[in-house]
Amino acid sequence: MKSLNERIRETIHAQNSLVCVGLDTDPGKIPAHLTRQSDPVFTFNKRIIDATAGLVAAYKPNLAFYEALGAEGWDILSRTVRYIPEGILKIGDAKRGDIGSTAARYADALFGLGFDAVTVSPYLGGDSVSPFLEDPRRGAFILCLTSNPGSRDLQYLESGGRPLYLHVAEKIRDWNGKDNCGLVAGATHPEELAGIREAAPAIPFLIPGVGAQGGDLEGAVRSGTDASGGMAVINSSRGILYASRGEDFADAAREETRKLRDAINAIRNR
Repeated sequence: MKSLNERIRETIHAQNSLVCVGLDTDPGKIPAHLTRQSDPVFTFNKRIIDATAGLVAAYKPNLAFYEALGAEGWDILSRTVRYIPEGILKIGDAKRGDIGSTAARYADALFGLGFDAVTVSPYLGGDSVSPFLEDPRRGAFILCLTSNPGSRDLQYLESGGRPLYLHVAEKIRDWNGKDNCGLVAGATHPEELAGIREAAPAIPFLIPGVGAQGGDLEGAVRSGTDASGGMAVINSSRGILYASRGEDFADAAREETRKLRDAINAIRNR
């Protein structure tokens, strides 16, 4: 039985890619010709996956975009996860965080959809995270240093002379007893990424913030990957999904994904 983190290593190697495509599908932004068809959101997701699957290590549906659609959205999410090819990581961007009994129900629901990993908040502590870590084959990417401007409100607060995010990174490292724990650290913090990687040298990183958020791609690759240039997936959502609003949207998404993969690999290989 392979652990989640073993599978992450193997997927990155097999695909020769660190790219994660965020499936943050907004019905108001998909091409107009799809909105005239039945099932436009799933059709959009399917076309994006078909166009990019050979270029990526992971897909990351953001649950808020599906939950906002009610029961139909949950059905679209379920079908989207099932459509992602075997061998590619399926990350549920849920950012769940609650007491242990509630967290256990969240874990059951999300892993029941077929996700390999789920994003989780560490704010409530270890008992809120542990339900997501019981099965070594599945796990969690735990929020450490997020890509949004408001991350500085709490995550940089000092404790014992060091910023809180470093304490979180060390705690995530300690929670990785089953080799199924990762962390989230944004490309908008390239200098801080190096310190986080030093604190958690063997942990996989999920790195958002490139593309529309303007994160530092080179800094993310150099500081966020491990000693072998792997153990990280770098997410882009809007920059890929909405590369074109026309009928060529899937081809445009594929081209943006290819460019991102090649740019990342060029940095890894220097």
